[in-house]
Amino acid sequence: MIGTDIYKAAELLRAGQLVAIPTETVYGLAGNALNEEAVAAIFAVKQRPTFDPLIVHVADMEGLEAYCRDIPADARRLAGVFMPGPLTLLLPKKDIIPDLVTAGSPLVALRMPAHPLAHALLFLLPFPLAAPSANPFGYISPTTAQHVADQLGDKIPYILDGGPCEVGLESTIVGWDETGHAVVYRKGGVAVEAIEALIGQVEVRLHSSSNPLAPGMLKSHYAPRVPMLLGDIRTLLQTHLNKRLAILSFSQFFPDVNPDFQIALSPKGDIREAARRLFGAMRYLDSLPVDYILAELLPEEDLGRAVNDRLRRAAAGGEWESGGEREN
Repeated sequence: MIGTDIYKAAELLRAGQLVAIPTETVYGLAGNALNEEAVAAIFAVKQRPTFDPLIVHVADMEGLEAYCRDIPADARRLAGVFMPGPLTLLLPKKDIIPDLVTAGSPLVALRMPAHPLAHALLFLLPFPLAAPSANPFGYISPTTAQHVADQLGDKIPYILDGGPCEVGLESTIVGWDETGHAVVYRKGGVAVEAIEALIGQVEVRLHSSSNPLAPGMLKSHYAPRVPMLLGDIRTLLQTHLNKRLAILSFSQFFPDVNPDFQIALSPKGDIREAARRLFGAMRYLDSLPVDYILAELLPEEDLGRAVNDRLRRAAAGGEWESGGEREN
């Protein structure tokens, strides 16, 4: 069932059930983060491997402090500017957080969602929410309630509808290494440049083939079922002349391809608009009767870096093409 009743959502969550919730990034599949049965149900519904840790959502700074042992000074600076918002901090966990949530890691990923419904819901609850994206594991993240209903609607009792997600990409995850230096483990809704402007240079460490330290680090992820080929679209069109093709471009349309089979993420070249539309566009193109989705990278700046990370991992699940690809 889809609705807007946060009290119904809270009642179900208090009973140990799962609810899909809106955030400014993507829709999350939420359960009581302190209840191991609810957490196990999240993994089961998503078919997510238990070695991939979850993000814990809290209402405010007091909630953040309740579930971690220490908050470095730079983490507090980031929280002061970007929380609530699309930022997750990877911090030493308190024992109250089950090991299942963190996949056995001593660190817990914590964030405060800025979406008004999610924020209000968290204030109604006496516990934080574990909430990975509300989609089958490895597939394109949902940015509307209908996306969730299409794939998980028969597996959960309620989807809290907060409209389309404003950011459309998962949160940026920042942690600290053993020397106290900041590390970006996942690019997302807060640009790396914005983080560096506040706390100085950071290391970017993104992929892990197994036992990832933070959520969203697996090399193959966010993947459509139709293979995605990433590179220069004109070159790819020439290479695959005899195939049924769909196109995902930054801003350009291609006159030789059916307009119903292509999406320009932002015809005006706005990177943030492109980020907001990415997952919905991927879902639409994945529904078409095509052999391949041809895609190109965005300029490697601002949220374009996070979009490119998602595109590279989506393509990693299928086939890669090298024509025209930019590197980090």
